[in-house]
Amino acid sequence: MPLSLRFCAISDVGRRKKNDDSGYAGSHFLMVADGMGGAPHGDLASAVAVQTMQRLDVPPPEDLLEALAGSVHRANDRLAEMIEEDSGTDGMGTTVTAVLFDGERIAVAHLGDSRGYLWRDGELLRITHDHSWVQSLIDEDRITEEEAAVHSHRSLLLKVLDGRHDNDPDLASYDVQAGDRVLLCSDGLSSFVDHERMAQAMSIGSADAVAAELVQLALDSPSNDNITVVVADVVDDAPAADPIVVGAAAASPRVARGRIRSWAHRDTNAAPGEALVDADVDPEELRYAPREPRRFGLARRLALIAAVLGLLTAGGIISYNWTQSQYFVAEADGRVAIYRGVQADLPGAELHRVFVQTDLDLDELPSFWRSQVAEGLAADSLQDAKGIVGRLEGFARDCATEKPTASTKSSKDSPSTNSGGGQQGTASKTESGAGKTRSPDPKTTRTTRKPRTDETSASAAAESESTAPDGAGQEDDCSGATPSPETSP
Repeated sequence: MPLSLRFCAISDVGRRKKNDDSGYAGSHFLMVADGMGGAPHGDLASAVAVQTMQRLDVPPPEDLLEALAGSVHRANDRLAEMIEEDSGTDGMGTTVTAVLFDGERIAVAHLGDSRGYLWRDGELLRITHDHSWVQSLIDEDRITEEEAAVHSHRSLLLKVLDGRHDNDPDLASYDVQAGDRVLLCSDGLSSFVDHERMAQAMSIGSADAVAAELVQLALDSPSNDNITVVVADVVDDAPAADPIVVGAAAASPRVARGRIRSWAHRDTNAAPGEALVDADVDPEELRYAPREPRRFGLARRLALIAAVLGLLTAGGIISYNWTQSQYFVAEADGRVAIYRGVQADLPGAELHRVFVQTDLDLDELPSFWRSQVAEGLAADSLQDAKGIVGRLEGFARDCATEKPTASTKSSKDSPSTNSGGGQQGTASKTESGAGKTRSPDPKTTRTTRKPRTDETSASAAAESESTAPDGAGQEDDCSGATPSPETSP
């Protein structure tokens, strides 16, 4: 035979000026919601959550957890609709601790720091885990439970139902038996009455007596918050009873969509004891970490993205224009060329191109300068790049002039294979090879090939140094240069 629930719910404003808590107790469904988000909206958030989720108080489906999770998300969507219609409600939120009962098991859904307990055989078991800053510190062994109770940020929450974030609730299920007792409460009780005293109170009398005793314990403590308690006894058979709605959900009528604004901005001075608390001192304003309202959030995000993209585009254009004011000398199709841009490659971006293609073949340069051109020679400006090319062309001409002279010298200085007839043998070989050309007079040859004076050598070295590109240290080395017909003498 299925079990039943005998239940009670009480909510007290405590030492606050208005009640932001809401509670519900029925044959199949129990819930506590503790609203936050500042004086105007905490009660609205908790009331809407209870009014949306109390529809579960019917014979439940087979999958209790799925039903609970779906109801939590529907309540979140309802808050989102209200915030969209009235941006003044942005920033409100509420905790959710709910139990769905099918006669054999209870399923629990939880967001925030309201708590759920299961009392059995004199032992009080906590069945929810706080989504709070201090609880995260406890989980990391950074503070103790005793230190958390007096921590300056003990009310700061990390997850709630707020219509802005799609926070998934913690879900769990427990088998129950006759004699068990379920307790749901807001932090106005659990944060100020220790676990042992709560366990002692759970062992007395009926559900009504337990609920009244727990609320009184909270009122006798230094609690400065609203107190909401829902107690349900698991029994073999319980008489039918009407659901109980307490707190903000009971004090306010159900609100149609067209009247959301008037509810959010109602005159709270009309009802005694319901005046708004000064926002500067209301501790509920600091309950939820991302509490600050985000009006026009999407438009601001789009504007921020557009601004960032604009800055990146402007930076890219400025950077590209700078690259196009740079020049360097390098090889293009086997010839020396002046490039506009920088020697860098980026995927999808061309940062340099040939600006001036010269007629100077790379092979006309000696090996040293050929390798320098292949690596690229940086220039300070277009004029500087043209100067580098001019000096490289002068280098090619110098090497072309020296090549045949060196060949002639090699032929003259090589020893003759004829004994005693070196000059005649050379002349004869030249005449036979060239047909109509005779060897130059030996004296003339010696005159034109005599070594340079020191003054001439110094002048040539100075001229070579002045015409070489920057960094030249091997300008007199023409090894590897192949003169073209145009530059050969």
